[in-house]
Order: sequence, then structure tokens, then C-alpha cells
Amino acid sequence: MSADKHLQSWQERFELAEAMQPLLGKLYRNQGVEVVVYGKPLLNASTIDIIKAHRLVRRHVGDKLRLRESFPFIEALSKLAVKQCKVDIGKLAVNYWRNHSDASEIEAYMASELASAIDHADEVEPRDVVLYGFGRIGRLLARLLIERTGRSNKLRLRAIVIRGGRAGDLEKRASLLRRDSVHGPFNGSVEIDEENNALIANGTYIQIIYANGPEEVDYTKYGIKNALVVDNTGVWKDESGLGLHLKSPGAAKVLLTAPAKGNIKNIVFGVNDNDILDEDTIVSAASCTTNAITPVLKAINDKYGIENGHVETIHSYTNDQNLIDNYHKADRRGRSAPLNMVITETGAAKAVAKALPVLAGRLTGNAIRVPTPNVSMAILSLNLNSETSKDDINDYLLDVALHSPLQNQIDFTNSTEIVSSDLVGSRYAGVVDSQATIADGKRAILYVWYDNEFGYSCQVVGVMQKMLGLNHLSLPLSE
Repeated sequence: MSADKHLQSWQERFELAEAMQPLLGKLYRNQGVEVVVYGKPLLNASTIDIIKAHRLVRRHVGDKLRLRESFPFIEALSKLAVKQCKVDIGKLAVNYWRNHSDASEIEAYMASELASAIDHADEVEPRDVVLYGFGRIGRLLARLLIERTGRSNKLRLRAIVIRGGRAGDLEKRASLLRRDSVHGPFNGSVEIDEENNALIANGTYIQIIYANGPEEVDYTKYGIKNALVVDNTGVWKDESGLGLHLKSPGAAKVLLTAPAKGNIKNIVFGVNDNDILDEDTIVSAASCTTNAITPVLKAINDKYGIENGHVETIHSYTNDQNLIDNYHKADRRGRSAPLNMVITETGAAKAVAKALPVLAGRLTGNAIRVPTPNVSMAILSLNLNSETSKDDINDYLLDVALHSPLQNQIDFTNSTEIVSSDLVGSRYAGVVDSQATIADGKRAILYVWYDNEFGYSCQVVGVMQKMLGLNHLSLPLSE
């Protein structure tokens, strides 16, 4: 191909990506439809990101997916009354072109494949959400909820509860939402309503409520009712403590973004979220590590069986540690987080059993905090019930990542160059690093990356939707 043809080809792809953007935006804002290409989200994606997502298809199916081949499917999708779902336009296009040579049947094909989502969830009323606490997870949850702004949005952020109220506090909170040293700038605008103690982010009006405890809050004063309160503070982890939220007028349910104690259900979205019942008023979204490893462990146990194993977590430091050496009630955590690797405990291995009881008593775990601000890795050292090989287990996990009910939790990479910073912003619970896989007979060691902040927050949003009965389909249906 001549130099001019390369440039012409690039120009064509660029123009098609630009033409996709308004259609993708309208589908999300007006119909609650999130479009992906083999799991890679196109929502708010740049033209380059859209082109890259199409190029990655070759890694999964062996053939590239051209933008001119997928564009007619996005056009057809925009004409359908499909609502409240995730649609993998890449899989639909690849499946279609494998069996057709022209575009004459695309609209009929799309109507058939997406029939279950047509007019889906129209009868569901929007639900109010309150974020109790505005730290690392709270601010990322705010970003995720705000990006859903639109007429079809059923999950509406109404308020944030924080301690404080000193002069200049509102501006500082807004600034922390606008800018993030790890995750970059907020995608939009944040305004301050000083008179009414509120933030307006991309058109979402968010009441800021100052309180030292749930007993001080009356949500009904702000027009908030039947709300889900998402507790990001970690102050309360048992039923009696978290139950304080339910005494606040206007609050109906509570979700904890940390492992819970007692009989509270610890939910890993995609694994045991069907355990959530309508009558459950307090639920935990478990930990970031539990969310990262449980889907992979379930997949491995389903096929090979797990006799026993050990989970070693290489975890980025957190706000619980000290910047420089100082007193800390926990062992070793008082030493400077940016300067040391710190051995500490993790309850993630035991917590897996709450979401996947079949593995109860079969796993041990430990953790090493390392001097990185985000993205962690879990090393799963497993003794299996049946034999496998590196190629066999990698092929299986790739298929799980692409075509199973766990496709929204497990991502898969075969890059030999990927490092932790490449995974910042990953929306998956965990990413299998296939190049690091070791397998011999009944022994397997798997390396699973995870964005312990953003990826976990995406899992939390899934649990929120489940608790409020806002169930989203993923189409096409997994094989």
C-alpha cells in the first residue's frame, strides 16, 4: 500500500469514528444503552480510542473489524427502542459478517438479537442515591454516576454527606472532584451553588450535607426519598452500625464499600449478586481484592476444580498508611508507604468464601503494600483437581473473558509489555495477564491485575443497580 493509501485509510477510519460519537452519546443519554467493542467501552471515547478498540478485535478473533463494517450496526441500533443495556457492537458485527456478504439484513438481525432489550425497564422509576463519605471511592462513584446523566438515567446521585462545613470547604470538595492525580481531570464541568451548599456536575444537582453521623441527617428535607445510602467511610461494618443509616428519614437501603462483619451479605457483582433479595436493606460490596480474584477463581473452579491455594496480593498503598514514618495501630503500616514495601494482612482469601462458598477453607492469603498509588496485582497459586497447561488455561480464560457471564468482570491481556500504570481506569474487576501464567499438571499460578479504585467502583455500581432492581442486560447473550 502506498503512503497516500495509508493516509486515505486513516482518514476514512477517523471520519467514521467521528460519525459514531454523536450516535453513541445519544444512545447512552436518551436510552441508557452503553456500546462496547469486545468489552472496550465507547462511551465518551475519543476518535482515537474508538479506532483502537476496533484494532484490538484482531487479538480476540484473528481478523480485524473495520469501522465501516461496524458503523451500520450502530446506525441500526440507534433506530431501535433498545433501553437500559450494554451492547457489544463488535461481537454482533463479527458474528454477522461471518455469515453474510452484504448489509441488507443488518436491521433485521439487530432487531432479533436485541429483542429482549426493546422497551426494557421503561416501567422502572429512577432511584435516589446518597454517597456517605467523599474519599477515594466516593469521588470515583460520583464520577461514574454523573457520567450516566441523561433522560433515561435510573440511578441518580442526589446528595453527598461529609463532615466539616468550614469556610472554603465546598470549593475544596469541588476541586477534588475536578482533579485527580491518578485518574486525571473530571470529564465535564463542576459548578458551585454556595448559597444552597450544592455542586452541579454536568447538569446533576448534588446536595452537600454536612453531618457528624447518620442521626443528624433528614434526607426528606432535600426531596430525597427511598434512597440507597452508599457508605464509603468504613467507620461502620456491622449491622448495628450500618443500621444507623436506616434511621435517617428518606433512606431505604445501605451499601457498604468494604467487607462487612456478621451476617451481612458480601456481594461480588457478577458472581453472587443473585443472592441480593428485595428485602435486603444492608449489603456489602466486599473489597477490591475480593472482587478481583473471585470471578477468576470461580471460572477456574468451574472447569478444573480447586483443591487449595494461596493468594498473594501486591497492593498499592492506601490512605490508611502513613506518608512518612509515624504511629499506626497496625503492624508495619506506620512505616512510610511511598518508601517501603510493607507486609500486611488481607482478608480477601477468606472473604472469597462468602461469595463462593465452595472454596471455603481452601485458600490462604497475604498482602504486600508497595510504593504505587493505584493498580494492584493478585497472584493465585492453585492446586487443581485436574491437569492443564499454560495454553489450555489461557485459552479457557480468554473465552471466559469474551463469552461467559463473567465477561464484564474478567478482562484478558496477552501483551508482553503491560505494566501497572497501563491498567489505570480499567473498568473490570480483574485483568488476567496471560503472559505470566504458569501451569504444569495440576499446578497453576495466575497473575491478575486490578485497578483497586476504579475497577472496584465499577463493581460497586453494579451492586447498586442490583439492590435497586435496575438490572441491565448484556447483549448479545453470552455463549
